[in-house]
Amino acid sequence: MSNNKTLQELTIKDNFMFAAVMMDAENCRRFLELALDIPLERVEVSYEKSIVYHPEYKGIRLDVFARDGKNTHYNVEMQVARDALERRSRYYHSQMDMELLLKGTSYEELPDACVIFICDFDPLGGRKYRYTMEHVCLEAPELPYRDGSRTLLLSTCGENEDEVPEPLVNFLRYVKGVLTNFGDPFVRRLEDSVRQVRASREMEER
Repeated sequence: MSNNKTLQELTIKDNFMFAAVMMDAENCRRFLELALDIPLERVEVSYEKSIVYHPEYKGIRLDVFARDGKNTHYNVEMQVARDALERRSRYYHSQMDMELLLKGTSYEELPDACVIFICDFDPLGGRKYRYTMEHVCLEAPELPYRDGSRTLLLSTCGENEDEVPEPLVNFLRYVKGVLTNFGDPFVRRLEDSVRQVRASREMEER
């Protein structure tokens, strides 16, 4: 039996629909602001960017690849099942870094990069809506170690509503499919975008 879905059956949780909705730069900008809890002036988005450096090595296809006005680069992926998430993040970071630093360029010019996984499960078991990972020195965690890399794991199964912004909780509940009241402005905007994608003949053909 085929597991393929029609375009009309896709939700924001499906990779194709999520990537299509995030192609709208304003949708992507607002999402990144929610995820990172920082304001962003502008965002440029690339759709389904592929990075393959050698046919014998595993390449990657980035569902949503974006950069902001400060040249920070973002890879956003929808995850419905655990698939070596921590090591996958490590590999994505390494592949992105190779893409972002030209030959002969100083390491100081390597842009900041952030990998964001939206998980329809609890990736670390801590019942958090958001987990933020950055490198630290174990012997002296108070000392700065800023290599410009960050990984965010967003979970639809969080239980710490008092620790994260309400709009982020609304977005994650929308992804999970348990938010039926679209009173949140961003969620309403995303739902409108989903309807537009479903109505698009071009998207249906793809």
